[in-house]
Amino acid sequence: MPDTQYDVIAIGNAIVDVMAPCSDAKIAELGMNRGGMTLVDEAEAAALYAAMGPAREISGGSAANTLAGLAALGDRCAFIGQVADDQLGAVFAHDIRAGGIDFAVEARAGEPSTARCLIFVSPDGQRTMNTFLGASQFLPAGSIDEGAIAAAKVLYLEGYLWDPAEPRAAMRRAIDAAKAAGRQVAFTLSDGFVIARHGDDFRALIAAGMIDILFANEAELAAMTGESDFEAGVSALAPQVPVLVVTRGEHGAVALAGGERAQVAAEPVAKVVDTTGAGDLFAAGFLHGHVRGWGLASALRTGAIAAAEVIGHYGARTEADLKALVAAKLG
Repeated sequence: MPDTQYDVIAIGNAIVDVMAPCSDAKIAELGMNRGGMTLVDEAEAAALYAAMGPAREISGGSAANTLAGLAALGDRCAFIGQVADDQLGAVFAHDIRAGGIDFAVEARAGEPSTARCLIFVSPDGQRTMNTFLGASQFLPAGSIDEGAIAAAKVLYLEGYLWDPAEPRAAMRRAIDAAKAAGRQVAFTLSDGFVIARHGDDFRALIAAGMIDILFANEAELAAMTGESDFEAGVSALAPQVPVLVVTRGEHGAVALAGGERAQVAAEPVAKVVDTTGAGDLFAAGFLHGHVRGWGLASALRTGAIAAAEVIGHYGARTEADLKALVAAKLG
């Protein structure tokens, strides 16, 4: 296999997170789906923003958060996603490049504006997300650099972006390019609503051998398999993919590959401040270990360490020296 330029190249929504603390009573008053992710239009996003308390703006997007974690761990990364030619688009582009991640997709002129996710954080750290996808849902297939895809060990795809037609076509093109180059494809299911709409697509990709590493949480596992029992769901899905990784929140995570099973407990956290990005950073830690050829247990532990760091503060990007933290804990 030829040398690689990147460890991981990812395709996902280019989003700026706007986050603020919020009481559960206020979440109920606003009619939001506590702990879930709801798509909203630009007018709804403006109304929710007006209802927010003092907020912080932090570049986000699921796959971009994962890459930020990978870059912090020392991995070579590139991102493919669409922003608009506006202020939030400039913020996103600056932040991702400042994190050492290659980002070459040109900003899109005109409407809609750059995507944003309004995140209301409950006192227990649970996050309720309301996402306006904006320009991110117009990522064209022509933005896929097949040479860059072929030069990455792993292509990582964000399930959220499968919903709009244009980026779905872009991701299919990227999968074909990765497979033609003998590279691995990792896919995160993202949310139950995505599975409800596109589960048949995902099952077809799995059946065709197009997904090498599949990330899911317990709810997504149940949605994919129709099995409410965790072990039954794992038994149904694990034989279908080379590597299956399932996160279980405070109960840790499980990974299965080639008949091997490993599991890890959640890392202790002094206080859960904000769960935004926990799954994204778990994926970063696991992929970091995976591209280095570590075993399942070590890769899982790295994911747990990264997830624990990010839930200890606001925002989906790490604040501590993640590389040093992993080195200290893994020994």
